[in-house]
Amino acid sequence: MNKNGIIAFFLSAIPGAAHLYLQRNVRAIVYALCFFGPLFLGIMLAFAMNDGKPMVLGIVSIVTWIINVIDVLVFLARRPAVATAQPSVIGEEEHGYTSRQPGEGAAEQRERFYTILLSPIPGLAHFQMGLMNRGVTFLVGFFGTLVMILFVTALTHQSGFLVFLGVLPVIWLYALFDAVQLVNRKHRGEVLVDRTVFEDFEQNRGEGKKSRVLAIFLSAFPGAGHMYLGLQKRGFQLMVGFLLSIYVLDVLRLSLFLFLIPLIWFYSFFDALQQLARYNRGEAQDVPVVRWLPNHQRWMGIVLLILGGYYLLDQVLFDILGQFYPEASRLAQWIETYFQTFIVSTLLIGGGIKLLLGSKPKKGV
Repeated sequence: MNKNGIIAFFLSAIPGAAHLYLQRNVRAIVYALCFFGPLFLGIMLAFAMNDGKPMVLGIVSIVTWIINVIDVLVFLARRPAVATAQPSVIGEEEHGYTSRQPGEGAAEQRERFYTILLSPIPGLAHFQMGLMNRGVTFLVGFFGTLVMILFVTALTHQSGFLVFLGVLPVIWLYALFDAVQLVNRKHRGEVLVDRTVFEDFEQNRGEGKKSRVLAIFLSAFPGAGHMYLGLQKRGFQLMVGFLLSIYVLDVLRLSLFLFLIPLIWFYSFFDALQQLARYNRGEAQDVPVVRWLPNHQRWMGIVLLILGGYYLLDQVLFDILGQFYPEASRLAQWIETYFQTFIVSTLLIGGGIKLLLGSKPKKGV
């Protein structure tokens, strides 16, 4: 019986499941017992002895899992291709089958399997399809970024540079979906051109088009995707709103409103996707998120002056005055204790009054 190699590959994550799917029942039982047995025994002994040392039996489970995955991959690689006849378009052949060569469908399935198998390492799936330049771009981009971040971190002894490791999952996911998309295009009969990702961006820019992939990638940072699409006002408001929220909530220690940060991020991301769809239809318009904000710049200036004055008072003036007047330190502690409560209470009460009053209906003349 011809089993799907992709399904077997994903089932290999559970020791014994892939072998059971491939009707290798003895191996399935052995791998399941060797994995779950030591793991369960280690957990039970750890609870009984109130000691974590028995958990060392988990090493046996880890080794079993690795051997199980390798065994599945070796079996799938050595499995002979099975020819599959495909239904034809009406009138192509007398017996109702296409003119595809025997085993061609199995070859496509196997190529798809190898693409998924190699895709966890950026670039290898592209090498398998013969796209050397594109594969080198992903391979060097991923591991080069990793090595550079670790090198700079070790050289400067600043662990803050490790935050840039967040770029690696983005590169990894992009390479994964790019490989799957390319193998699908190849199976549809399209001719694949071996060019780097940057050449794709240059081609789109030369044709006056915005790259859909780059727009989605930039949308991970609020406002950046909008600016790339030419929506400067909308993108600027979202970017300033996101960064200003982080700054203000940190300075004023308003942890109660931290939910606003992911809220702004999700709104910006999905709004960017909607604007991208409208851009492709030629319907995108640069409309600010908060339309009344440009007409109230004076009030925004007053708010910024108040925040700047508070930050200057809290971080500089109180420290200087505290060296000469001990009472200033008490005043600083009093402000830090009650100022947050005052701000939160004012916002909640003001919002409640606004909701209760609502919009006043206009009187007819």
